Amino acid sequence: MNLKEMVGYKAAEFVKDGMTVGLGTGSTAYYMVEALGKRVKEEGLNIVGVTTSYETAEHARDLDIPLKDIDEVEKIDLTIDGADEISSQYNGIKGGGAAHLFEKIVANLSDRNIWIVDETKLVEKLGAFPLPVEVIQFGSGQLFNLFKEKGYKPTWRNNKEGERLVTDAGNLIIDLNLGVIENPHELAKWLDSLTGVVEHGLFLDCVNTVIVGTSEGPIVEEVNRDN
Repeated sequence: MNLKEMVGYKAAEFVKDGMTVGLGTGSTAYYMVEALGKRVKEEGLNIVGVTTSYETAEHARDLDIPLKDIDEVEKIDLTIDGADEISSQYNGIKGGGAAHLFEKIVANLSDRNIWIVDETKLVEKLGAFPLPVEVIQFGSGQLFNLFKEKGYKPTWRNNKEGERLVTDAGNLIIDLNLGVIENPHELAKWLDSLTGVVEHGLFLDCVNTVIVGTSEGPIVEEVNRDN
């Protein structure tokens, strides 16, 4: 069992009967969805899934996991998702799979958030992984130019065909190659203020539990959140 599979299956153990569960997107979350599908089939686990991408929705349906649209639920008990980087302050960058807009909407509606990663995703400070910024198509070139002037080394996210990737919400992604983000809260506030920016990949002060896959086995780290 590889590290991603290990933490995916470990995270699925946190799901209890009767829960509404946010189902993340990406290569690690894939295994979590697989594990939940197995529990639904073998244990008769009674859950409702809310997915963070069309890709995850298709995967969950194939495994007969009951699904609801996010607007059909009052809240989400638990969301399990991957992360591209997690800092020592337990803040994260997500969006390598271009699903961070839906992921953040689901995470914000959740009573509890679990991130599942392998140990290579743990960093002291965020920024080595490019920060995705989802933007509407109209005027997106102007935002690109602004990021370039700021010295943020922007690049367009492309699909496998070499064309600009279009997200599930119909937007484009500009990746910022920052190296190190010294003040993620300040950067997040500035990005939030820009007209045309729909969402960014900074996930701050939202995770409750991190499950890290290591060669010694999965390590569960509880995060102290006063709120």
